Amino acid sequence: MDALINVNGEQVQALQILFITTLLTLLPSMVIMMTSFTRYVISFSFLRSAMGLQQNPPNMVLVGMALFLTLFTMSPVVDEINEQAYQPYSAGEITQEEFLQRAEKPLKEFMARQTETSSLELFCDLAQVEAPEEESQIDELPLRLLVPAFVTSELKRAFMIGFYLYLPFVLIDVVVASTLMSMGMIMLPPSMISMPFKLLLFISLNGWELLFSTLVRGFN
Repeated sequence: MDALINVNGEQVQALQILFITTLLTLLPSMVIMMTSFTRYVISFSFLRSAMGLQQNPPNMVLVGMALFLTLFTMSPVVDEINEQAYQPYSAGEITQEEFLQRAEKPLKEFMARQTETSSLELFCDLAQVEAPEEESQIDELPLRLLVPAFVTSELKRAFMIGFYLYLPFVLIDVVVASTLMSMGMIMLPPSMISMPFKLLLFISLNGWELLFSTLVRGFN
């Protein structure tokens, strides 16, 4: 493990290459489970379902929007990790263990701010660990407890957002269905008539900007 590999004229330890490879393998899971990505992509999926759209916007567009909004939201955390952990590590001032300790601290602080007390107490109880009494002590918990509690809180918030997104569009469906029923047009699908009204409502309210701003501000 102490052998050195020559890469572009530089001496790189085999252990360091293994560490970087493992980190890149876990990166997609980290992005999904430890950032704001989950709330964004689930909210967009609920919006598409509420409007009755099947493939518009496509999944690739929804994931792309969620990813870039995640980068925007997580930029302060990424900058702190870069300054406090990556730059000293790349300069050889700290070890890999110190790098991991410094890198996980900003992520823990971010997740702690977004984690609900009930979710945290649940997983602390399952792990038979005493839950922190103060919010400032939450980031001292190990990631094995903080990450599932954070994801549970994010799923709860995302489904609440989906509920609020559904309400106005369901109301349009009810009005259209009642109107068609009163006119005797039973065979005409209500979704065919309600779709233009849903699009008109969303466009008139500048829906995308309203949704983006609400989601981003929810993390601040």
